[in-house]
Amino acid sequence: MANQVHPSSSISPFLPAVVFVNPAAGGGRALSCIPRIRKVFESALVPAEFIFAEGPGDLETKALAAIKSGNRLLFALGGDGTFHELVNAAYGADVVLGVLPAGGGNDFAAALQIPKDTVAAAEAVLRGGPKWVDLARVRTADGRVRLYSGGGGLGIDAEAARHAGETFRGWPGRSRYVASALRAYWRHRPLHVRAEFPQSSLPPIEVDCLLAAALNTPSYGAGIRLAPDARLDDGWLEAVIVEDLSAFQVLILLPHLVRSGELRTTRIKRSRVRAVKYSTDRSSFFHGDGEILGPAPVEIEIVPQAVRVLAPAEVSIQ
Repeated sequence: MANQVHPSSSISPFLPAVVFVNPAAGGGRALSCIPRIRKVFESALVPAEFIFAEGPGDLETKALAAIKSGNRLLFALGGDGTFHELVNAAYGADVVLGVLPAGGGNDFAAALQIPKDTVAAAEAVLRGGPKWVDLARVRTADGRVRLYSGGGGLGIDAEAARHAGETFRGWPGRSRYVASALRAYWRHRPLHVRAEFPQSSLPPIEVDCLLAAALNTPSYGAGIRLAPDARLDDGWLEAVIVEDLSAFQVLILLPHLVRSGELRTTRIKRSRVRAVKYSTDRSSFFHGDGEILGPAPVEIEIVPQAVRVLAPAEVSIQ
């Protein structure tokens, strides 16, 4: 068979695989590619069971049950929010995770240099091998503790995350997040944020801002590169604060942001830290991987070498 795929020997001890599917991911994109994904696994001689999530939290529950039953190779077929649930189920277990990008964002997959095409992604990771990556752990004001793999923040981006999951759910890629951010900006009031860095000698920062974020990946929101120097495996977070911008400044930045994902302005503060605490002057919510996690104040810390994730062969992860 000309396109036959063979799994790397490094994943053989973890077989069989379980693929958790988010049917809503990518406006149905995840569902449409399942027949071809099945063929990739069959061609690779990787036995795989496909399990469908039935709503928020269901994937995490089913992943926990699969791990308890002894499954050790677990895939998320969906977007960053889908992988978010899998990570929170799998952390601390002796498992290997895989991401098959089929959502609206897929920034974690991009940081692993996994192909954007879902079928090509399956072929690439089955030929690759597991790599240790970091996670971010956030504690919100209500005492909730969650892990996230890519980016999280509060301010206009948390509001944008809500719109991206509701109003603009069917929009493709980066346009979904840019449109969501513009919708959020319509009712925006500057958020006064105090940033503290508990494990650092850096002084606190107080500023009126659009957003305050903590990233483990170079981008979030389908390729918006808030932290271009971030890496998944270096034991550091990128704390990013975008100061308040006028409507005119936003309009000036917007064309380049849409084209390249780069936010080119001097009104960005970036700090490389192990941990950050954000406090706000009014009620504000924090999101991680596009999922609303809880209210501020929030404490975020890096969890180095937290999980093993399949990456294509010869990848230097970002």
